Amino acid sequence: MNTENKTNFLDKYFGITNSKSTMRTEVLAGLTTFITIAYILILNPQILADPYMIMGDTVMAGKVANGVFIGTCIGAFIGTILCSVYAKVPFAQAPGMGLNAFFAYTVVLGMGYTYGQALVIVFLSGIFFIVITAVGLREAIIRSIPDAVKTAITPGIGLFITIIGLKNAGLVVGNPATLVSMVDFAQWRNPDADMSLIMGAVVALIGLITMGLLHVKNVKGSILIGIVVATIAGIPLGVTHLSNFSLDIGTKFSDFAEVSFMKMDFAGLFQGGNTLNTIFTVTMLVISFSLVNMFDSIGTLLGAAKQSGMIDENGEVIRMKEALMSDAISTAAGAMVGTSTVTTVVESSAGIAEGGRTGMTSFVTALLFLGAIIFAPVVGLVPAAATAPALIFVGILMLGNIKDVDFSEMSEALPAFCTIVFMPFTYSIANGVALGLITFCLMKMGNRKFAEVKPLTLIVSIVFIIRYTFMTLG
Repeated sequence: MNTENKTNFLDKYFGITNSKSTMRTEVLAGLTTFITIAYILILNPQILADPYMIMGDTVMAGKVANGVFIGTCIGAFIGTILCSVYAKVPFAQAPGMGLNAFFAYTVVLGMGYTYGQALVIVFLSGIFFIVITAVGLREAIIRSIPDAVKTAITPGIGLFITIIGLKNAGLVVGNPATLVSMVDFAQWRNPDADMSLIMGAVVALIGLITMGLLHVKNVKGSILIGIVVATIAGIPLGVTHLSNFSLDIGTKFSDFAEVSFMKMDFAGLFQGGNTLNTIFTVTMLVISFSLVNMFDSIGTLLGAAKQSGMIDENGEVIRMKEALMSDAISTAAGAMVGTSTVTTVVESSAGIAEGGRTGMTSFVTALLFLGAIIFAPVVGLVPAAATAPALIFVGILMLGNIKDVDFSEMSEALPAFCTIVFMPFTYSIANGVALGLITFCLMKMGNRKFAEVKPLTLIVSIVFIIRYTFMTLG
C-alpha cells in the first residue's frame, strides 16, 4: 500500500475530511497533546516511588520508578489507542494526577498497602467501570447531569487547567498568608534567590505571548510553536537543560518485568487479619477511586467534546459509550502494567484547540507514548515552564463558554457557579461536578421544583454526600 493509499484509508477510517479537518492538522494536534502531557511520564514514576523513598527503601524506590515509567508509557498508549481506533475521538489517556497521589500517599504510605496490593484496588475499580459502562449506567449518569451543571463544566475545566498551568509555570506560588500569590520577579536582585523559579515564569510568559500572537494571525500550530519557542528560550535562561541524555533502557525493562508487569498482589491484599474488615476497606477504596475517576473523566469528556464540536443535536457526546469504555478498559489495563488509574486527561484540550477533531489526533499521541519508552531524554528536554502556557492558553479558549451559563435564575446560577469554582480551587474536576449536582438538588428541592430533579441526579448527589462524609482522599 503506497503512501497516498494509506492516507486515503486513514482519512476514510477516521472521517478526517468529513470532520472538516486535515491530516496535517490532526498530526499537529496529536503532537501538541503529547508534548503538553509528557510531564506525566516523568512525574508519575516519581510520585508512585516516593513512599518507598520516604520509608528509606531506595532500592525498591528505584525499581518502582523504573517499572512505573514503562507502565505509564504502555498504559497511556493502550488508553489512547483505544480512543483512536475504537472510539475514534481526539482524546488522550494517561495516569491521572491526583489519583496517583492518592495511590501513593494515602493507600501505600498512609494505609500500609504495598505497590502490588494498591494495583489490585485500581484493577478492581477498572473492572467495576467496565461493568457499569457495558450496562449503560455511566451514560445514564451523564444524561442525568442537569444543563446548569453541564454548561458550567467547560469553563470550569478552563479555570482548572489554567491554575495547573500557572502553577507549572511558577507564575503562581504558595503563600502562607494568602494561600497563593504571584511569583516575586523583584527577587532577581537578591543574590540568594532561586532564579530558576523566576526564569521559568519568564519562559512561560514568552510561550504564552507567542501563542496569543500566532493565534491572532491564524497560524496553524500556534500552541505547538509556542511550546518550541519557550523551550528554546529556556536554554540561555537555564530552564531547558540539554545535559543528561543517557538512558538505561535495559534496567528499566528489567525492573518493569520484576515489580510492575502483572504484579498485582491479590493474595497479599486479602490475607491475614479480619477478612470482613479487609473487604470493607478495599470496597471503600475502590468506590473512592471510582467516584473521582468517573467524574473526572465525565467532566473532561463533556468539556472537551463541547470544545471540539462533538455534541449531537440532543446535546449528547458523539460516540460517548465507546469513549467511556475506552476509559474503563484502560484503567484495568493500566493496573496490569503497573501504573495508577489511567483516565481521559484534561490536557487533551490542547490538541483539540489546535484543531484535532478525529481519532487520528489520538493515534499520533498514542504512537508518541509508545515511542517515549526509547526517546525519554527528548521528552524530558521540554521543561514544565514551556508546556504550562499551553494549558493557560487553552484555559482562555475554554473559559469563553461561560457565556452559555444562565446566571439570571439563582437555582441555576448557584450550581453552575459551584461547578466552575470548585474545580480550580479544590484542584479536582470531580469535586466541581459533585458540588454542582448537590447544590442543584438542594436549590430545586428547596424551591419545591421536585419535578426538575431526576431520580438518578438525586442518587448520585447522595452518593457524593456519603463519600465526603465517610471517605477521604488523604
